[in-house]
Amino acid sequence: MAVVHRKTLVRALVLVVLAAAGYVAFSGPFMRKDAEQITLYGNVDIRQLDVAFRVGGRISKVLVEEGEDVRAGDILAELDDEPLRQSHAAASATLAMQEAVLLKLERGYRAEEVAQAEAAVVSARAQADHARREFTRIERLRASNAVSQKDFDSAKAIFVDAGASLKAATENFAKLRSGYQPEDVDAQRATVAAARAQLDQAGTALEDAVLKAPQDGVVLTRVREAGAMIQAGQAVYALSLTKPVWIRAYVKQPRLGLIKPGMPVRVAVDSAPGKSWPGAVGFISPRAEFTPKSVETQEVRDDLVYRIRVIADDPENVMRQGMPVTVTIDRGR
Repeated sequence: MAVVHRKTLVRALVLVVLAAAGYVAFSGPFMRKDAEQITLYGNVDIRQLDVAFRVGGRISKVLVEEGEDVRAGDILAELDDEPLRQSHAAASATLAMQEAVLLKLERGYRAEEVAQAEAAVVSARAQADHARREFTRIERLRASNAVSQKDFDSAKAIFVDAGASLKAATENFAKLRSGYQPEDVDAQRATVAAARAQLDQAGTALEDAVLKAPQDGVVLTRVREAGAMIQAGQAVYALSLTKPVWIRAYVKQPRLGLIKPGMPVRVAVDSAPGKSWPGAVGFISPRAEFTPKSVETQEVRDDLVYRIRVIADDPENVMRQGMPVTVTIDRGR
């Protein structure tokens, strides 16, 4: 009886070993494949921006409709730019005037003005010399009481006045000959710089009267119509960005170390069965979170995950914002 039991036990062990060997032989390739490929589930990121004028005014043209594809630089709308043109013309005239004043200061006084000032010095000197001689003569006569005190005081006053006139004429001639003060020239240069900045600002405002698409995308919403008065920064369009396509997916914590930025991926969507498009891992969040309800995974929803961004190519324009996608990362490449 013991011998029979021993044989039965041996046969059972042999069957277990054979079954284990067959399972390993059969499932080995699939296990390797599963280890080399990681499948993630996510959605195409919703990326949009509000497009607005940087200046206010009245909209004169609205050129694109909702749903239209636009490229970066395409004109979307225009403002009535007549007030901006007038401001630009006024700023240009102000700059020209200030530049003329600066040129005058840098060149100094005209030669005619300097010559006139020099002639005034010669005339004032002659008058001062005459007044000095006359005062000297009257002074001697007064010493002998040959003239009255009144005549003496009058001659003295004329002499003093002639000296002051000569001094003023001499200083004026020196000023004209040396030109304007450096401080005055520097102050006028600063004024010219401010006027030029105002002209540049007016030019920028005039350019901003044309609203252009900042990036490639699709017009989601046309917010304003022609004739509307708007302020700077008020949205005219809502634009959905299409390039590049960003995909938001999540990887569970145990598999986080298997994914690196730059790894190639394949992206598939339900609306195009059997097809996939290339992409690459572009970003891995440094912060852990819990799986959002909007993402379908095969694991439990409350597992700890890390968000990753995949940058995908979409030459056929198949992917739409918010669309669920399947991301396959082939670690064997």
